[in-house]
Amino acid sequence: MSKLLLLSVSAGAGHARAAEALRACAALHPAGVEAVHLDVMDFVPASFRALYADFYIKLVTHQPALWSYLYQKTDNASPRSLGERVRRAVERLNCRALKAEIARHKADAIVCTHFLPAELLSRERRKGNLQTPVWVQVTDFDLHRLWVVPHMQGYFAANDEIAWRMRERGLPHDSIHVSGIPVMPAFGERYDRASCAAEFGIDPTRRTFLMMSGGAGLGGLDALAARLLSMDADFQLIALAGRNEALLHALREVARRHPGRLLPMGFTSQVERLMACADLVITKPGGLTTSECLAMGVPMIVNSPIPGQEERNADFLLERGVALKAIDAAALEYRIRMLLDEPAQLDAMRRRIAPIARPDAARVVLDTVLGSAA
Repeated sequence: MSKLLLLSVSAGAGHARAAEALRACAALHPAGVEAVHLDVMDFVPASFRALYADFYIKLVTHQPALWSYLYQKTDNASPRSLGERVRRAVERLNCRALKAEIARHKADAIVCTHFLPAELLSRERRKGNLQTPVWVQVTDFDLHRLWVVPHMQGYFAANDEIAWRMRERGLPHDSIHVSGIPVMPAFGERYDRASCAAEFGIDPTRRTFLMMSGGAGLGGLDALAARLLSMDADFQLIALAGRNEALLHALREVARRHPGRLLPMGFTSQVERLMACADLVITKPGGLTTSECLAMGVPMIVNSPIPGQEERNADFLLERGVALKAIDAAALEYRIRMLLDEPAQLDAMRRRIAPIARPDAARVVLDTVLGSAA
């Protein structure tokens, strides 16, 4: 049995979800694969974790303009600049326990769903200290320079454009594979809408919009839901609060004022079954969430993108005609009114999804990694 080590970083939810998707797919793989998922932040000092992961969440939430500047600045920075060399040195000093844990597992291959472990292992491979093949999975529809890590066995791109940009940045052509972004196997299944709707007590015959708050349960979904439900139109909402208990309570208050029209939910492992009930998903444009929507064939309205990677995810979806963008609550209401008045547009968005959906991305990654190791 092959052993696969999956390395993610809990700076946002997407990197870990991509690794978990690979782990879930490995459990079903006919070749027999043991997959272990490690969060790099579990093997670093608390001070470094607070700086690297916690500070990132605070920055993108409270200082998005500053994050946008840093995203562009680091994308354009030379890997040989003093600042970049200092950054990598600090990371190495704080990740010694991680290197020991990686060595302990004696994996046949390693897949990184974040650039931090890839950068650390790139140096080890260059120095000849690590013979294990290391692969990198990009988890957005964008390519920041930090993902362009040398000395890897291979690279997995979300689409053809990202693969092309990898080649333009100097990565070996034959090491680049277009896989899509890994999502849980459940998002590749097909579900009966009526059966799923019955599970949650909603009407399968009414227009249904699913509102998602993102992995950290952030966002004023209660105000948005109240605004949409005040419209003179026949539709129902599902609103996911994640682990934000205060938001869930607020949504329940909105639901009491609009009986039978709003289903508020906290954290759930049945998102795919809720998507099967939905005609549209309203969400932040994270790489994983939007890939799940595409895998399920559900169009989107994207809002509140994080500057940088999520803005570029939104650009990709808008260019392909599978999503609309709402810059604020008024724009969201306008988009919803338009789609209710012009249902053919929503149908057209749905038809455009199939050519770009990659529900089997995790299987493509595993087959490629295992085929290379054979």
